[in-house]
Amino acid sequence: MGSLDGIKVVTFEHAIAAPFCTRQLADLGARVIKVERPGVGDFARNYDERVQGLASHFVWTNRSKESITLDVKQAQALDVVHGLLADADVFVQNLAPGATQRLGLDFETLKTRYPKLIVCDISGYGLNGPYRDKKAYDLLIQSESGFLSITGSPDEPAKAGCSIADIAAGMYAFTNILSALIERGKTGRGRHIDISMLESMVEWMGYPLYYAIDGQSAPRRASASHATIYPYGPFKAGDGKVVMLGLQNEREWVSFCETVIRQPELATDARFSANSRRTENRTELGRLIEQAFAELTAEQVIERLETAKIANAHMNDMHAVWEHAQLRARGRWASVETPAGEVPALVPPGMAPDSGYRMDAVPALGQHTESILAELGYDAERIGSLKAMGAV
Repeated sequence: MGSLDGIKVVTFEHAIAAPFCTRQLADLGARVIKVERPGVGDFARNYDERVQGLASHFVWTNRSKESITLDVKQAQALDVVHGLLADADVFVQNLAPGATQRLGLDFETLKTRYPKLIVCDISGYGLNGPYRDKKAYDLLIQSESGFLSITGSPDEPAKAGCSIADIAAGMYAFTNILSALIERGKTGRGRHIDISMLESMVEWMGYPLYYAIDGQSAPRRASASHATIYPYGPFKAGDGKVVMLGLQNEREWVSFCETVIRQPELATDARFSANSRRTENRTELGRLIEQAFAELTAEQVIERLETAKIANAHMNDMHAVWEHAQLRARGRWASVETPAGEVPALVPPGMAPDSGYRMDAVPALGQHTESILAELGYDAERIGSLKAMGAV
């Protein structure tokens, strides 16, 4: 049994933030019913065709769910929604600002009818305040949160290569829902959760915010290097490959000088005798490190770093991650079914083989419409009528 077996989640979701949240609920055993627009569905279904014709984002965030199509602007379809909510535990949505209020599906409207229902709204900026109605996408939130101001090269900012603002919001939605379920077990009442992408990302920006407190200078953009610790970042070896390494303290700096670059005199060089000085003189120090590495292959550099007990990593691309020896050794790959066939998928982090997690199929658009309607008591004639009017 999964820890959320018996929990029913109804979700009006698209893109990444809400689907990532609800997929994790499904991983733990919850039944997740995804309401999609007839004929169109979640627009993330059409982002690309990289996974045997299916969209990479959609395959990642939508396994183990049931898909029902409903045109919720039609009264008959809205009746179906209320049929789903009647015994639901959680309602999640990340539609455009104001959409659920117009449908009468906001928390204030639902709480009287369904007092045990947990309602989680995910939006760019939250449900009140001057930015409430402002459109928000991942890159825009990376910008508003200050993330772009500290990420990239000194000459140009760079976005994160994955949707970190969506992921942050999805994770806070997930953990808040788990908390609300525990709370409901004590009080018997549901509650409202208002997740803001901006607030989620600003929480993750805690270190640079405090670093720049009281008008002090913010961390500089340092490409793939750490902005305030050095040496900490990528360095090229003699074979052209890049090694990532990071020093955390003065003991490691001495070991690095003696064992890795084999220039023990640098350990006491006044230019590099503390992290702040190494950071100030990173250009000169970087040149000395790469001169030392120029005579070595990347694997030889890593061997020396391991001997010196200095943290290090390969600069892997996506193909290398698929083949990562550590993930394979720990059995972290499984497979899931999709409408296009079986694909590999990472086992949810933290889940052990005996922990009852689910990795069921990614649904086709509307795949479960008829079975869910039948479960709600709709016979074939009524289902046919709903189809004829375009309500499903």
